[in-house]
Amino acid sequence: MNATKAATPRRRMAAPQAIFSTVFKARESGIVLALILLIAFTATRNSRFLSAQSIRDILLGTAILAVLAVGQAIVMITRNIDLSVGSVLGLSAFAVGSLLRDNQGVPVIVALLAGLVLGGACGVLNGVLVRFGQVPALVVTLGTLYALRGVNYLWAGGQQINADRLPGSFLDFGNQAILGVPWLVLIGLVVLVVATIVLRGYRAGRELYAMGSSPQAAELAGIKVSRNTIAAFLVSGALAGLAGVLFAARFGTIDAAAGTGYELNVVAAAVVGGVAVFGGSGTVWGAGLGALLLTVIGSCLAVLDINQFWQQAIVGALILLAIGADRLVASRVARALRKRDSHV
Repeated sequence: MNATKAATPRRRMAAPQAIFSTVFKARESGIVLALILLIAFTATRNSRFLSAQSIRDILLGTAILAVLAVGQAIVMITRNIDLSVGSVLGLSAFAVGSLLRDNQGVPVIVALLAGLVLGGACGVLNGVLVRFGQVPALVVTLGTLYALRGVNYLWAGGQQINADRLPGSFLDFGNQAILGVPWLVLIGLVVLVVATIVLRGYRAGRELYAMGSSPQAAELAGIKVSRNTIAAFLVSGALAGLAGVLFAARFGTIDAAAGTGYELNVVAAAVVGGVAVFGGSGTVWGAGLGALLLTVIGSCLAVLDINQFWQQAIVGALILLAIGADRLVASRVARALRKRDSHV
């Protein structure tokens, strides 16, 4: 009798999880299909779209956006959001550029660590304000978005850091490859793999999903919600800082406006990739695929000579469709659980 009672809640818990897992796997498959169709259509209109340089540019752009999207996905899984990532990227890029400017002796690894530390500090600030200030993450990170951008403009004072004042080794890092794969793409893949392993294979990752599914139940289960919330924002900030270093290495020219507008694309990449806005489900691989889709859309519009306005319109439409799909699935899961409970 006790075994039957214990098994019932497990089955109830497994039902929605299985449905969500199936839906989000289907969404990731849908992204792959959309990518194939989009690339094939564009290639038939302009064969240069599949040139080696074009593919390289797409992968480099995706690498930066994917690193940001991984951090965003981790925060969204906990039922929060981080709108400050673009400002953190810009601040980190300018800080690293200032550190390296006219200083040829600083190793690339120092620049990477500096970006991680600065971004992580910004993330901790967001996490502390959200958790202990009892203020919604949307409001907090919207505030830090403008605050950090203001700090960057004040620091830059209208200055621009040009490539000719940065070390050659740092600029080479942004363009060189190993076995034909650019360093920036390799870093993006490492971030995706590590985040996936932590979320799937470690207790800390499972706790983040539990918090997103039901913060109150997570508290009752003994999960340290405060610590995990701050840790999620810490990771998001650190990855945004890392993305700032990659941005500086790739483009070489840095000013206070670096990273402006990245917020929409980062959130869109995570949402389109299957990370639920309401928390508790999604994968970082889905967010990475979402980043690739958005980058390919931008490249396709440029190749087809279509106004960039349509890119913003498409991104907004994708966000609305993804949120609508999440709500539809959630309502169906709720109805399925009510029917199951009525028969128990």
